[in-house]
Amino acid sequence: MTRKLLFGPDITEQHREIDVEQWAEVYVVGDIHGCADTLLELLERFDDGDCLFVFVGDLVRKGPDSKRVVDIVRNRENLLSVRGNNEQKLIDGSKTLPELSEGDLAYIESMPLVLSWDGSLVVHGGIDHRKPLVEHTTDELLHNRSLVPDGSYERPYWFEARDSGRTVFFGHTVLSYPFETPWAVGLDTGCVYGGQLTAYRCSTGEFVAVDPPTTYVERSDDSIVEPQPTVVN
Repeated sequence: MTRKLLFGPDITEQHREIDVEQWAEVYVVGDIHGCADTLLELLERFDDGDCLFVFVGDLVRKGPDSKRVVDIVRNRENLLSVRGNNEQKLIDGSKTLPELSEGDLAYIESMPLVLSWDGSLVVHGGIDHRKPLVEHTTDELLHNRSLVPDGSYERPYWFEARDSGRTVFFGHTVLSYPFETPWAVGLDTGCVYGGQLTAYRCSTGEFVAVDPPTTYVERSDDSIVEPQPTVVN
């Protein structure tokens, strides 16, 4: 019997299912953007050696030490990440990070677009619930935010409107605080912009966070979303 594809063929090749049974705890972690010291603080506080950490992408760029972040995630078997739009920029050559080795870049190119387990999906940008998963493109998974065509910071946002289906963990949209409904969990709280590095403890539904030592990049208030945990019809 042919297995029905969750995504289209191109995305299926970049979709990785995780066996979480071997881990005592699973954390999903927001955008890091080269903030290696903050990542290490999170791991020192919450990684007891039996935890899986899944990142929503954008490990690199903007912050002070993308190379060290890649090294940390690449070399620990309990750390996994989907590809973010900033990784994609390195892959397509629109941005460069000279400090990254060929091995680092090969690792980044190997990062999946989707990680999943049980009823959970992890992507960088988001899912448009108005159409089947199989119709989603790479660009949508990396960049989805607003449901308004070309309306990046216009409501309705996909995550506020989503009201059924799998729980989608996401980053990309910088939030003033974490977002959670049964169908979407937003974790980019602007670590590189002076916010926090936020993680979601899956067993308890608890958000945990660490503060960066400084603000590395300034960001305008109109590109930081104050989420509204209401369903938009």
